[in-house]
This record gives sequence, C-alpha cells and structure tokens, in this order.
Amino acid sequence: MKRFLATRAAALALAIRWCWAVGKPVMLIFGVVAALGVWPWWGAWARGAEESAGQLPRHRRLAPGVMKEAQPAPEAEETFTRGDVVELLAVKPELEYAKNVVFRRDIWNLQFRFKPVRMIYVDLPASPEKAQRKLIWYMVYNVTNTGQAMHPTEVADGTYEIRPMSTPVEFIPRFVLESPEYQKYYLDRVIPVAFAAIRMREDPSRQFISSADVVKIEPDESVWGIATWEDVDPRIDRFSIYVGGLTNAYEWEEGPYKPGQAIASGRRLRRKWLKINFWRPGDEYYPHEREIRYGLPDQVDYEWVYR
Repeated sequence: MKRFLATRAAALALAIRWCWAVGKPVMLIFGVVAALGVWPWWGAWARGAEESAGQLPRHRRLAPGVMKEAQPAPEAEETFTRGDVVELLAVKPELEYAKNVVFRRDIWNLQFRFKPVRMIYVDLPASPEKAQRKLIWYMVYNVTNTGQAMHPTEVADGTYEIRPMSTPVEFIPRFVLESPEYQKYYLDRVIPVAFAAIRMREDPSRQFISSADVVKIEPDESVWGIATWEDVDPRIDRFSIYVGGLTNAYEWEEGPYKPGQAIASGRRLRRKWLKINFWRPGDEYYPHEREIRYGLPDQVDYEWVYR
C-alpha cells in the first residue's frame, strides 16, 4: 500500500508541475484527476510505471493448486523399435540383414501443466451485420522443456545405454476433446475473438500461443497457450482431452506389403498422447464451468496412450 500511495503521489506531482507550466487551470484539474487513476489511460500509465519499477508482478499469480500437472512418462523402450524391413524382404526374402533390424532414435518429453477446462460466452461474427453468442470451452496450459531428452549411446561392450541430452524442442500443439458416451470429438479451433476475450480474462499481460503456432522451446524454457472448442454438445457429462506434441515417442505396426507398392504403404504409425479426464455433474440446460471436475470417479486423472 505504501508503494502504491508513493507512486500515485509521484504521478500527481508530475501532473501538477506539467499543467502549471502550461498555465491552464482546466488542464490542472484534468491532470489531478488522471493522476489519481480515475481517468483510465492515466491510471494505466501509473500502473505501468509500477510494473517497470518492479513494484507489481508482471503476470497474474495463481493460487497454489490451481495448475494441475501431468508428469512425463519416458520409457527406455521408446528409444528403439525392432522389426523387419518388409520392402526389402518382399523382393528378396533371403536377406538376413533386413530381418529383426533395430531402429534407434532420441526421445524428448515436455512437462505439461494446465488449468481445468473453463467456459466463456463470446459474440462471434455470424455475418457482416450480425453476431452470434456462443459458449466456448477452453483450457489454459503451460509447457516446459525440462532438457532431459533420452539419447541411446553405444558403450564399449556393444550394448546401448540411455543418457540424458539437453536439446531444443519444436512444439506443435494438438488438442482433441472426445466424448465416448456420445461418440463425438472436437478438434481445437483457433477463434481469434474468443482468444482475445480469454486472454483478457486469464492474464492480459501474458503472451499465449494457439494451435496455429509452432514454437521452438529451449531447455528450461516454457510457453503458455490456450486451446478452444466451439459447439460442444451440452449433454456431455464425461469427456477426455487428448494433448499431442508433448513427446516424439511413437510406435508402428507393419501391414502386408507387395513389391511395387509405395514404401511404408502398409505401415500404421501411432503417436504418444496425453489423455486428461474430466466430468461435469450438471445438465444440458445450464452449462457452467464450476460443474467441471478434473479426473473421473472410477478412472485415473490422466494417462499416456498411443493413438
């Protein structure tokens, strides 16, 4: 409070000196009112001065427990895949070096923190003359590169061991909201009007990314983002949000292959996603964000799955 009053007093003194110098009593009154923070733009200037001086936190502080965390689940088995090179064996089945081949790779994981799903009403453009009021579901999240990628390294006896490696990661966010109960799924959509309204609600001073952004995250750095969904069925009681782009881990299955076909034409690739569960004990007539609960009563809060 003392810093607040001191800043206001300094702004008031500056306004009085300036207005007195120009010799206009009306401007003097205007300056006094503005310096006290009644006039919005002057109040904003004063608050900006406080932030520059380090007297106010730049970003909105969240209460403990508001952000939930999904810990990465790295597995050493994710750094290699063993299988046949079916394209070669389809032409020459006797090639021994094309059988039971080990494919190795580096695997990175990102730490994911999030606020439970919230809702906001936004007026979206329906036509050049009209707007339509819609309920938008959204999630605020934070992604951190912990710098602990897994690097398979060959040792003296010819075997491999996993060593930590610090490397920048290219984060491509992907979000899918699914309801098994109603067999519906919703891809995250970039809604500029809603994005701006959510940012003003959550933290106007913070930069958020959307699913249209691709960002490079250096080790020990983090980014904030917002995922949004439109036209979600209000009957949905249980749903899961799948988050992609948090790891480059994957697995594949080889299908039938015939000579002359395109390479990998029968290969099925599945990537590792984070699955976060939610439920809401409300009804379809009055959807409200306070009804949304993190986790499910009879299931885990989150898990890592391949899909």
